[in-house]
Amino acid sequence: MLTAYIVNIIGFKYYFYLGLSLILGIISSIYQLAYQAWFPDLIPIGFEQQGYAVSSSIYPTIMIIMSPVSAYLYKTLSISALFVIIGVLTIIAATFELFITNIHNGEINKGFDFQEYKSDLVGGFNFFKEEKGIRNIYTYMSITNGAANGLHLMVQAYFQTASFLTVTMLAFLRSAETVGRILGGIVQYKVDVPPEKRYGITKFVYIFYEIMDIILLYIPYPFMIANRFICGFLGMTSATLRETSVQSYLPSNMRAKVNAVFNVFMALSIIIFQIIAGYLGDRIGYRKVVVLLASFSLLAIFILI
Repeated sequence: MLTAYIVNIIGFKYYFYLGLSLILGIISSIYQLAYQAWFPDLIPIGFEQQGYAVSSSIYPTIMIIMSPVSAYLYKTLSISALFVIIGVLTIIAATFELFITNIHNGEINKGFDFQEYKSDLVGGFNFFKEEKGIRNIYTYMSITNGAANGLHLMVQAYFQTASFLTVTMLAFLRSAETVGRILGGIVQYKVDVPPEKRYGITKFVYIFYEIMDIILLYIPYPFMIANRFICGFLGMTSATLRETSVQSYLPSNMRAKVNAVFNVFMALSIIIFQIIAGYLGDRIGYRKVVVLLASFSLLAIFILI
C-alpha cells in the first residue's frame, strides 16, 4: 500500500525499484524459510507425500490462472493500482495464516540475538558435515537449480533470436511444463510410493530430465512441447518424493537451520550459473550452452546421488 502511494507520487524511479526489489527479496527469503521449517509440522503423520503433492501443485495452478489475468491488468491499470491489488491480496493471505494453529515446539520468541543467530548457522553447517546424504542431495540441488536458471535464460534467448520461433511459442512451451507439473501433483496425491522405491524413481527422473534438457533445442517444436510436458510431470514426481523424504528426516529443531544454509548455497549457485551462461551464450551459442549446463547437472547426479 505504501509502495502504491509512493509510486503514484514519484512515478518511475529506477533506484527506488532497485531498493524495493532488495527489500521484497529479503522478505521473500524470510517467508520462504519460515514456510519450509513450519509446513512439515502441519502435515498429519502418514500423509507427507500427499501434503507435499498439494503444496507443490498450488504454484503452477495459480500461474496458469493468474498469468492471463495479470497480463490484462498490466495493460489496463497503472502500476500504483497493481501495487494496491497486491497489497490487498497479501493482507488476505496473512489473515488466513492467523487461523493456523501453531503446533511447533512451544518455544516463545525471545527476540533477535546475534550470537544465537550465529549459532544457528554454525549448527546448520555442522549438520551438513555430519549427514552425508543430506549434504549430497542439497549440493546437487544447488547445482541443478543454478544450472536450470542459466538454461532457462539460454532457452528464452534462443526463442527470441531464432527466426522460426517466437516468444508466444515459448509461452506455450512453459505452459506445457506447468500443466505437466499439475498432473504430476495430482498423481502424487493419489498414488502412494513406498519409501524403498523413492530413491530409484527419483534418480531415474533426475537422469531422464537432464537428457531431455540436452536435446531440447535440437528437436522440432511439437516435440519440444512434449518434452516439457513430460519433464513437468516427472519433475513434480521427483520433487514431491524428495521433499517428503528429506523434510521428514530433518529434525524439527534443525529444519530452519539446514534450509537457511541450503538457500544461501542455492542463491549463490543461481548467480554464478546465470553469469556463466550469459558469458558463454555470447561466444559459443545458446544451444551449446544448454547442452553444457545440462551435461554438468547430469555429471553431478552420478557423483552426488
